[in-house]
Amino acid sequence: MSPIALTGLIVAAAVVLFVWNGLPVVIVAMGVAVALWATGVLPLSDAMAGLGDPAVVFIASLFIVSAGLERTGVTTWAGQQLIRQAGEDSRTRLIVLTGLLVALLTALISVNGAVAALLPVVVVMAVRLRRPTSQLLMPLVFSAHAGSLLALTGTPVNVLVSNASVEAGYARFGFFEFAIVGVPLLLGTLAIIVLFGAKLLPKRNGPSMPADFSQHARTLVEQYGLTSDIFRLRVRASSPIVGADPASNPLGGRPGVQVIGVLDAEAAPLKRAAIGEGDILLVRGEPDAAAACAAELHLAFREDDDQPADMLFNRQSGLAEVMVPPRSALIGQTVFEGMITESGDLMIIAVQRQAQVLREATTLQAGDTLLLQGTWKALDVRLSDPDVLVVNSPDVVRRQAVPLGAGAKQAIAILLGMVLLLATGLVPPAVAGLLAAAALILSGVINVEQSYRAIDWTTVILVGAMMPLSTAMEQTGAARMLADALVATIGQAGPLALLAGLFLLTAVMGQLISNTATALIVIPIGIAAAESLGVSPRPVLMSIAVAAAGAFLTPIATPTNLMVMGPGGYAFNDYWKLGLPLLIWFFIVSVFLVPLVWRF
Repeated sequence: MSPIALTGLIVAAAVVLFVWNGLPVVIVAMGVAVALWATGVLPLSDAMAGLGDPAVVFIASLFIVSAGLERTGVTTWAGQQLIRQAGEDSRTRLIVLTGLLVALLTALISVNGAVAALLPVVVVMAVRLRRPTSQLLMPLVFSAHAGSLLALTGTPVNVLVSNASVEAGYARFGFFEFAIVGVPLLLGTLAIIVLFGAKLLPKRNGPSMPADFSQHARTLVEQYGLTSDIFRLRVRASSPIVGADPASNPLGGRPGVQVIGVLDAEAAPLKRAAIGEGDILLVRGEPDAAAACAAELHLAFREDDDQPADMLFNRQSGLAEVMVPPRSALIGQTVFEGMITESGDLMIIAVQRQAQVLREATTLQAGDTLLLQGTWKALDVRLSDPDVLVVNSPDVVRRQAVPLGAGAKQAIAILLGMVLLLATGLVPPAVAGLLAAAALILSGVINVEQSYRAIDWTTVILVGAMMPLSTAMEQTGAARMLADALVATIGQAGPLALLAGLFLLTAVMGQLISNTATALIVIPIGIAAAESLGVSPRPVLMSIAVAAAGAFLTPIATPTNLMVMGPGGYAFNDYWKLGLPLLIWFFIVSVFLVPLVWRF
């Protein structure tokens, strides 16, 4: 059997298995790579080359950049702004604003980067607004595809067609020239999604959905009875308690107020032997008694203390709830409010037993819960202790509940640096992504272990394993055979028929192999066909760029389609239902609008 026939059989088998959805997609993808080698279509080095492809490295690095933005609360802030502007009840405004944001970001950092950055934001928005993720994630990706034609940097295909125009002896496409078709494509995409998306998309969530922690701090404060009697008093330089022992009672037993703990200026439990200027007393008591005490001892109320939750849960510090499990070494130990843990950087704010808050010193029993307060770093490090069970991970809580937290400025600066490198082309995309990921790790925004966990290895392996299929179709001549046959059939029917034929060829191939590989195959054929008809290749090239962006019908069409498959709970055949109307709109723009702008 010829290599072309073998490649066709492998493609057909892969599509059937993907549609069947009975095997993990990673197994199917790896099976494609192995089959290409086993049948002799590709040597082993080519069959496995995709796993080390720069595009795969770039995708992996984008997951790390996305995690950095998420950990520091940048994406939380973006999600809050989206919800604030869209409102909780307006699906239309939510779809439109999300689509515009991802399209703008796509124009700057490519489809993969934009979707990777906003994917966690949209998932949390879906949870918070009680909407199925399947109703929001596919619109996010399809809007990004449309946004890729807003600027030259939106997708590698734009660069390919611009260079091909120069090589053919015509002018290069300008940086924003693509927006002439990109804007209508985006507006039409948003209109189709708004009008038909609710009916054409499934209503389901991914297999595991994150909890909504947007009101987590207030929930804990209410549960532990800290709703109205907690105050933070800052020590002024003139205060008589400067130099006092924090282990003693700095307030001298004044009635109506009780010191729970002493914090330093960074909101961590005080480790120094003496209280100093700027330190904070965490006290419980009646407002009048606390105010009188503050006036007498030259203590200042913190101006940002509008609510107890804001005092204890902010950019610097947070709360964590832990449970004492059976056989824990903590059973039998005496604890009390304000007690500093053995590590010295966490403080016990409250103790609860069977839904009852214990105000006095108590001996711990199995099943007791403790509310701990400390810096986010201390909570991340100390709560791995096997003697306690963490109810909700502080890392996960912080990502949702603390917008623009610690490290947000560094993360934003690193993102902007990566965008600049990508926009100017100073370094290849994979290098820009690796530099950004390394900068996030070196700046302390994310550590190495967290970066490993941030990468969606299923997507990375799936993309890398499917890439050799493009190589096989090119090397065996299967793709060129199909393209030549199509051009020979309809090429003489006129330039509009040529655009329609090239669009269909590009769009169909783009559902199975990467749109970049598809463009590389179709571009030289399109130029040759335009020359044979005696027309300008520029409208042909722009039409190919539009067709390559219309990768809507299958999850394997682009890495971003695959990114949302799991979180959105999508099946293989969910994509074409919304994708087909969008592809028809792209066809209309490609065949009828493009020639009006770029004349034959």
